[in-house]
Parts: sequence; structure tokens; C-alpha cells
Amino acid sequence: MNKIVTASEANRSFSKLLKDVRKGHQVDVTSHGEVVARIVPVMTAEEKARRDEAWKALLTRLKKQPALNSGPWSREEGYE
Repeated sequence: MNKIVTASEANRSFSKLLKDVRKGHQVDVTSHGEVVARIVPVMTAEEKARRDEAWKALLTRLKKQPALNSGPWSREEGYE
């Protein structure tokens, strides 16, 4: 759902707008009748689910891999 609000209305009810965005809605902010900003969710629920699944798969794969020797360097040399 797209919601259109004026800049002054957005200023007065910003917390409410953020709650709408958190629910997946998009908010267009206008100034003098022209859209000047769009507030959208960072990720959809589907994107979050895909990200979480990919993260779990990565951790599972990394747990199965043995740690390899990273070289003959000392800890101090890593800071040089």
C-alpha cells in the first residue's frame, strides 16, 4: 500500500509512519505537491527469510570445514 503525506504531516506523525513502514507499507512524502522522499522497508519478510536461511547455511558449512593454517605469521606481525 502506498501512502502519500505532506512533509508537515510526516513531521507531526513520524513514529506512526515508521510503524506503517515496518508493516511493509511505502510512504511518499510531498512538498508543495511534489514527491520529494519515499520511505520504504529495508527488507521484505521474504527477503529477511532468504537472508536468515542463507546465514544458517553459511554457518553450517563453516562448522563442517576444518580450520586451515593461515601462515607462519605471528600475532604481532598481523598488526604491522
